[in-house]
Amino acid sequence: MGKKHFIIPIFVPHYGCPHDCAFCNQRRITGLSTDVTPEYVEKIIEEYLPTFPAGEITVELAFYGGSFTGIDKEIQRKLLSVPLKYKREGKIDKIRLSTRPDYIDDDILNLLKQGGVDIIELGVQSLDDAVLKKNGRGHNSQQVYMASKLIKEYQFELGLQMMLGLIGDTREKMIYTAKEFIKLKPYCVRIYPTLVIKDTHLERLYKSGNFSPLTLEEAVDISAYLLMLFEYHDINVIRIGLQPTENINYGKDVVAGPFHPSFRQLVESHIYRIILEDFLNAIKAEIEDRMISIDINNRDVSNLVGQKSSNVKHLVNKYSLKSIKVYGKQMDKDLIFIRFDDKNYRIDKREYIKRLLNIKD
Repeated sequence: MGKKHFIIPIFVPHYGCPHDCAFCNQRRITGLSTDVTPEYVEKIIEEYLPTFPAGEITVELAFYGGSFTGIDKEIQRKLLSVPLKYKREGKIDKIRLSTRPDYIDDDILNLLKQGGVDIIELGVQSLDDAVLKKNGRGHNSQQVYMASKLIKEYQFELGLQMMLGLIGDTREKMIYTAKEFIKLKPYCVRIYPTLVIKDTHLERLYKSGNFSPLTLEEAVDISAYLLMLFEYHDINVIRIGLQPTENINYGKDVVAGPFHPSFRQLVESHIYRIILEDFLNAIKAEIEDRMISIDINNRDVSNLVGQKSSNVKHLVNKYSLKSIKVYGKQMDKDLIFIRFDDKNYRIDKREYIKRLLNIKD
């Protein structure tokens, strides 16, 4: 088992970013409006460090929001000097930041290397140039490829962020972006379904009837496909969906769109539903009015069962089963065992995903 990971978040809302993308209002998303200073960074670090347990842990400081490398270079140096000091003292292990693809060059990367940065995440959102243009991103896909290549040449870990359901987006374009991400071999990926946030161009389009966000069901379905795709290629998807906060919620700053406080669990559960439906379809004549037992890794029980037992209820009704019992075991995460009567079936999740995605060797 790996070390427990703890994040010290520093939010830099719209700091360094002159662009106003159609979907973006960083001050509402982060809930902050004050400028970030070295003193503020030190205060946050000192507040967080005592809350972490002793022992084998990884502590990471992350500059979220805005476009860090668009900030004045002297301010970048001053902000980075604070976590770098703690890193040299062994109190922080890694420094992460996010920025725009068009705000990366040799000078910037040299500065970040000197500042002790380990991970650079690019807010890519899409690799379809028409989608980028319609959403006012201010950069093109070629700049993403160039920035990603340069980041890896400087031996930083590369993170890539994509959004789903942007203006002009389609399922095919989202899958294209994900497949292009895979070619870039990032260290990690984030997936954000597009939400309509207050005081954005997207809100105006939505209210005038010129933009329709993905439904929750559509967002879960495409996110499940993309998560399967990334995980099959051993790419770590570190977040799916915006984290709920006091502001990021319906009735607050979320006007419309596929928001759910446990969005990732919906996605993980949907993957199990897809796999189990595919498997049970092949044996449905044998299982009617049977009690089925499923063995799975302890950590995946809630995802397989689904929120409010939604998957279990759905499968029992669809296949006219007597019941489904799910048992958590100490076992391989990629395996699922299904038992009924005197029959035993073994499902290799990874091989199933390979077939479902039609991946060729």
